[in-house]
Amino acid sequence: METLREKIGQMFLIGCPSEALTRDEQLLIAEYQFGGFILFKRNCAAPAQLAQLCRDLWHSAVEIPPFIAIDQEGGRVHRLPEPFTHFPAAERIGEKRNADLARRLGRASAEELKLVGINLNFAPVLDVNSNPANPVIGDRAFGANPMQVIEISSAWTQGLRDGGIIPCGKHFPGHGETDKDSHFESPIVRKTLDELQTVELPPFAHACRSGIESLMTAHVLYPALDAKFPATLSESIVTGLLRHQLGYRGVVFSDDMEMKAISANYSVEAATLRAVQAGVNVLLYCQEMEKALRAFEFLCNEVERQPVVRARVEESYRRITELKRRYLQNFTAVTENEIAARIAELDHRRLVRDNFGDD
Repeated sequence: METLREKIGQMFLIGCPSEALTRDEQLLIAEYQFGGFILFKRNCAAPAQLAQLCRDLWHSAVEIPPFIAIDQEGGRVHRLPEPFTHFPAAERIGEKRNADLARRLGRASAEELKLVGINLNFAPVLDVNSNPANPVIGDRAFGANPMQVIEISSAWTQGLRDGGIIPCGKHFPGHGETDKDSHFESPIVRKTLDELQTVELPPFAHACRSGIESLMTAHVLYPALDAKFPATLSESIVTGLLRHQLGYRGVVFSDDMEMKAISANYSVEAATLRAVQAGVNVLLYCQEMEKALRAFEFLCNEVERQPVVRARVEESYRRITELKRRYLQNFTAVTENEIAARIAELDHRRLVRDNFGDD
């Protein structure tokens, strides 16, 4: 029987500092038993090194295997080194209006991620690119029309799923209309409820109906939905809208809790409590381990004081472990010396070249 600390550990997904785990990092991970890890370019120097890092992360778990996640959208959001395929941005895929091609590209991306042992992709972007001046979404979206986003993202997601990788749609309830980047500022979307229901929400509503395995929240304020708190910290949005109105049953990840839209306005403790009370299941801390540990210890204390927080932890643990039971049966990486040959054999560059003219 897992302890409350072990259940809380499953609610944290953390960044790794470098290309390999130090002894101190190994001991820390063993102590806290985090639920998962996210990889960035700083972690991805070469295929063999990356596979070894993923192997070490996988074997750091005592009982429950970890999420090993990455942002591998294609285009400018691309983490993997040569010889992995650099897939086109979502906008270029959307322009083709070819669902079968989108599915094949999603499947191809999954096949390459599996080679090194990654099991969760923070993609697809389900935002509608409705604001041409948006500084952070742009070509990461499949289109400026919600129906196009639904059609192409659904096919791409199915391909990712068919390839054995957990998809995570983002950024609920929609980041496409913002004129600020939540990494650095606090965006506000001042649309009416009717406008949000017409443009922003349809791709997420469709993803919920289609059973997408996980979604990521936006650090964006939507006064029509919650006049005080951004989506990640809003019970009205995460529980009221997403869970109750849209009927979503999967795992909800926060965006990085260290982004300025959250960290410049809330303490680590206040943001942690608000997010968990809102109904977020997994908290991302991508840069500073110290902040993740502060949040973890704070949450351990709050669970003992507040029954409602304990109930949220139990609910999150159930959702997280259900998803892991479905997908994380085995470590998928091939031996380090096989990766380049397998990528060449798959020949996904030809798929890209034949359809987009890229070499």
